[in-house]
Amino acid sequence: MQARQIDKLQKFLNAEPRAVDAGGEELVKTGELRLGKTRPLLVEPAVAALDLTGWARENLAWIEARLRESGALLLRAFSVSTVPQFEEFALAICPDLFGEYGDLPSEQGGEKVYRSTPYPASKIILFHNESSHMHRWPLKQMFFCVQPSPQGGETPIVDCRELYRALPAGLVRRFAEKKLLYVRNFSEGLDVSWQDFFRTEDRSAVEAYCRQAGIAWEWTDDRLRTRQSAVAVTKHPKTGEDLFFNQLQLHHSSCLEPELRDALGALFAEEDFPRNVYYNDGSRIEDSVMAEVSNAYWATSVKFPWQAGDILLLDNMMIAHARLSYTGPRKIVVAMGEMFQMSDLVS
Repeated sequence: MQARQIDKLQKFLNAEPRAVDAGGEELVKTGELRLGKTRPLLVEPAVAALDLTGWARENLAWIEARLRESGALLLRAFSVSTVPQFEEFALAICPDLFGEYGDLPSEQGGEKVYRSTPYPASKIILFHNESSHMHRWPLKQMFFCVQPSPQGGETPIVDCRELYRALPAGLVRRFAEKKLLYVRNFSEGLDVSWQDFFRTEDRSAVEAYCRQAGIAWEWTDDRLRTRQSAVAVTKHPKTGEDLFFNQLQLHHSSCLEPELRDALGALFAEEDFPRNVYYNDGSRIEDSVMAEVSNAYWATSVKFPWQAGDILLLDNMMIAHARLSYTGPRKIVVAMGEMFQMSDLVS
């Protein structure tokens, strides 16, 4: 009897260790960041020392399902503290991260991670869906908080499905029918130069890019003007839900701060401002319409204070984001992927 027990004990000690499958949902816990606010969905570890990247690789279907419901996941209190660690997570979500973004500077320590928009800390960056004014955009966008600002610097978000429903039906119908025309005037020392945006000094390379992307262009001396037709409202390619999807606030002149608008107006005709947006027939979008749009954005927005190590994962077509002004040091880096072509949109 004793010999049999010793034999069993020996087999137990020599046995190979086996991983216990606790299930992806049991390793994390979810909840509301603010009472009654379903987005962003707060995701936190339910067990100690959970490897976020490893968990993400094994639970992509769960992440995708939650993202389709909420549009925004805030991953908090995981052991992610460096840009390379964040990039590993981003690659688990999007193995083919986008690395050719002309407007954003690259971040040291990451191959396809960008620093956030180099815009004055004292100014607000208005609501937008990333690259919705271009011929392609990321379906997924990820923000990583390396260092939160001591005051301000929140990233308000808006559910574009909710915004679509909040806007007057006639206004939405007008945008759906007329669509948009984004105009950019690239000139040295004002906004981004065409050399920096297209990452080349070769005009023929710029023209080849524009031709392939369906962008109209014209040169005036060393200045470049481009025109890109785009949607204002559309349907989500995965869920079929109606969305208000665009960059109206970032491009319409009425959304400029009055002193900046006056300063630009003293130097240029309005059509020569660095950025403009019109109805696709070239007619001006009324200031009164833009006021309705802006009011709806702020009325439906949700904001939260960043914490170091936070990762905000967005469905870029479901969620528009902004940035509030701030004081003191702040560092948020960005990764994006799962690129989608405008030509693949279903009318």
